[in-house]
Amino acid sequence: MSLFGIKRALTRALHTDIAFAFDIDGVLLRSKTPIPGASEALKLLNNEKIPYIMLTNGGGVLEKQRTEFLSDALDVEISPLQIVQSHTPFKALVNRHKKVLCCGVDTVREVAETYGFETVVQPVDILALNKVISPFTAASDEYLKRVARKHKSLSKTPFEAIMVFNDPRDWATDIQIISDLLNSDRGYLGTLRKGTSEQPSIPIYFSNDDLLWANHYHLNRFGQGAFRIIINSLYSKLNGGKKLNDVSIGKPTKLSYDFANHVLIDWRQKLIDGTTNSTEQLLPELGISPKASPFEKVYMVGDNPASDIIGAFNYGWESCLVRTGVFSDGDKLPCKPTMIVDNVLQAVIKSLEGHNS
Repeated sequence: MSLFGIKRALTRALHTDIAFAFDIDGVLLRSKTPIPGASEALKLLNNEKIPYIMLTNGGGVLEKQRTEFLSDALDVEISPLQIVQSHTPFKALVNRHKKVLCCGVDTVREVAETYGFETVVQPVDILALNKVISPFTAASDEYLKRVARKHKSLSKTPFEAIMVFNDPRDWATDIQIISDLLNSDRGYLGTLRKGTSEQPSIPIYFSNDDLLWANHYHLNRFGQGAFRIIINSLYSKLNGGKKLNDVSIGKPTKLSYDFANHVLIDWRQKLIDGTTNSTEQLLPELGISPKASPFEKVYMVGDNPASDIIGAFNYGWESCLVRTGVFSDGDKLPCKPTMIVDNVLQAVIKSLEGHNS
């Protein structure tokens, strides 16, 4: 069926029992460049009021900023309530932890504070007080002066959690400071606990576990999953071989798909009620599955078999694997996708054809 035929079929009988979740990098964009067909795919769903969200292991900026960029790049209106970034579920942790170490790009400070965390510290703040804490850092004095924030006291009150919002830029510094706090005495900076344990002194949350991601370079690049491997390996070495008890969210974890499912259900209701301009979102708790889903099928469209596809498969969603990102024909797959297609527009059209047949 042609794109025109799909539009006519949907106009005759709109469906609110189908929905889509899209990865961004490698599906809609390649770095910051739109992938052919991405704009048309989203415009089709917007025109027919079919619910969809972005479910990405990317992050580092506020959801509003990310969707404003996407809307401009793809020439399609996307609400901040239609995106679940890797760290979006951290919103549900605001009432658990007050003083947190937030790792990632410089902008994650604004993200964490907007979410509502009371005291947000970045590794650069600690580095600015004493550069010998990370002897091999590449951070210049000018950079520290411009980015670091002064705090009344970093050592008198304990840190309550570590949150890796997105891929850190100064791995040497972040690894050292994270390791210090994981093995500290009750989260106090500059201390060392007695004994070893699988349980760190304070919890650590990784926003995703992607080993690889695709940019304009012809080979895939290391992602946050590689950073997590290093943290876990060092922790084990320092704790007599004991495995670090950490928390990893993002795709392909059930926790992330549960959160996204809640967001998708909430967006569907806003489409029905005509309240898509609302800024209020029903925020679910972490780890709580929806009691019931109104969807007959949800299609996850992604380029990464190890996160998008296996995550959808394990969660009971359909999966559309595209050839515009990490995946290449011949790669070993962790499970069988519902379909393998050239791009996101083909994924949407084939999914709608099957639903309307």
